[in-house]
Amino acid sequence: MHTRTDAVRLLEEWVASAALRKHMYAVEAAVRHYARLMDEDEELWGLAGLLHDLDWERHPDDHPHIGVARLRELGYPEEVVHAIEAHAWPDRTDVVPESKLDRVLYACDELSGLVYACCLVRPNGIDDLKPKSVVKKLKDKAFARGVHRDAVLRGIELIGLPRAVHIQNVIDGLRAVGEALGVRGVDRAAR
Repeated sequence: MHTRTDAVRLLEEWVASAALRKHMYAVEAAVRHYARLMDEDEELWGLAGLLHDLDWERHPDDHPHIGVARLRELGYPEEVVHAIEAHAWPDRTDVVPESKLDRVLYACDELSGLVYACCLVRPNGIDDLKPKSVVKKLKDKAFARGVHRDAVLRGIELIGLPRAVHIQNVIDGLRAVGEALGVRGVDRAAR
């Protein structure tokens, strides 16, 4: 089995953008949080979160197909590869999110981006972020325009939890790595 260290090495080889790397680390944190909540394999689930956008920077028109092919060549578990294919449904693949990991990765991807963006405009970053603030920004289509609102809403439906609960879970996941993401209020105040 590939380790997180292997996955980070691969990510660093393929992804130059600091912003994209942060996004991938954020999604990993949210997916790992869900793995703990659901008593699933945190290391396995973390790989899917960490590598889900592996080829986005190099091959945006062929995402996630090139990355998925490389992960298969390298022998990553099919559960991880399938979840990565399913996270791009329905716009880029016809792989429907079916397993718990598929649904969690899909549900955490765009929402992690929105939560991260919310943190950047708050003086306290993620420290006191509440779902209500995220919902307000979700409705503001001018805020974080790159976040696909339809995918956030589809993800909430796929996860099968109340919207506020899912958003809080993603916040909690990102809060655990807030310092590394640069979204802790204390860290932001020092800049």
